Amino acid sequence: MPLPLLPPTTPDVDWAALHNFAALRGQFRVSLTPRCNLQCWFCHNEGDVPPPSTHANRALQPRDRELNADDYVNVLQAMIKAGLKRGYFTGGEPLASPLARPVLTRLPDPGPDGSYTLITNGTLVRKHQDWLAVTGLDKVKVSLHYFSDASLYEIANSRVGIGVILDGIEAARETFEYVELNTLLQRENAHEILPILEYALERRLPVQFIELVDTDFNAEHRDSAISADGIIKHLRTLTSDERTEIAGVGQGRRIFRIDGVEIDVIHKGLGRHHVGQCGTCPVRPQCVEGLWAVRMDHAGGVQPCLLREDLRLDIRHLLGSTDALIAAVAQHLAAFTEGTL
Repeated sequence: MPLPLLPPTTPDVDWAALHNFAALRGQFRVSLTPRCNLQCWFCHNEGDVPPPSTHANRALQPRDRELNADDYVNVLQAMIKAGLKRGYFTGGEPLASPLARPVLTRLPDPGPDGSYTLITNGTLVRKHQDWLAVTGLDKVKVSLHYFSDASLYEIANSRVGIGVILDGIEAARETFEYVELNTLLQRENAHEILPILEYALERRLPVQFIELVDTDFNAEHRDSAISADGIIKHLRTLTSDERTEIAGVGQGRRIFRIDGVEIDVIHKGLGRHHVGQCGTCPVRPQCVEGLWAVRMDHAGGVQPCLLREDLRLDIRHLLGSTDALIAAVAQHLAAFTEGTL
């Protein structure tokens, strides 16, 4: 993919890491809010304090919001110019943010090789369906980690009802050409993995099964993690169309096709791409991802690693200058990959 020319006013910036990351189609993940109407026990909240922790202890609160809708749009334009053309909107629950509509209805053109994805729990899609239909979103990815009221309550501490989430998936299908599911493999939903797969295949929805990302926030639930080996073995009974993808960022995955529907399994057995700072990282033993996304939170911070808040870069003072913002992110990534942060 073509990469942008280096801004001539910043000759001392090391651009290699940013350009390599962009060429490997690394993600730019944008959190619109840390708030959520569910409380999934495994939530990492893009590095902020997750809802279950706040619910258990009101003294633990996520960062205050510092960005407005214009800031988000300007940062997106800057990152597109830098070559990061795969934008993902996350939270918390992004549709719970008052900024969701003014940001998502003003998305800058990412170019022919770019895309925007909304990652949602599905509970608010029907409510916002009308204005979602006029956004520049290319895909909606619905988290479906449960398939009954009982498992929804056990995993997300919510009595909203699984019917609301399934209706949200239907609303997304009515609105968008491409809808995908993602399901975290865990002891609490092990009995529902195959029904979720059947549900997805019946509706021709791609689905991604994911092994647990270990964080300090979910440490007490580490025994809930289960391997992807079981679902991989089952998928091999359904199809021989299997390939392995190791993209150079993040974690390897196994991709199956069943009657044209793609089933994606994030499988740590394929390895992960740890670079630079990862070599001496104190939390590397519990990291299953490596560097695969640049994450921006609603308080104006950018970080290349989910588990290391100390590597967070404050970009608020750079919001008025596109070139300065790009240069700062490039230099930060260079320092991370060279292990000098």
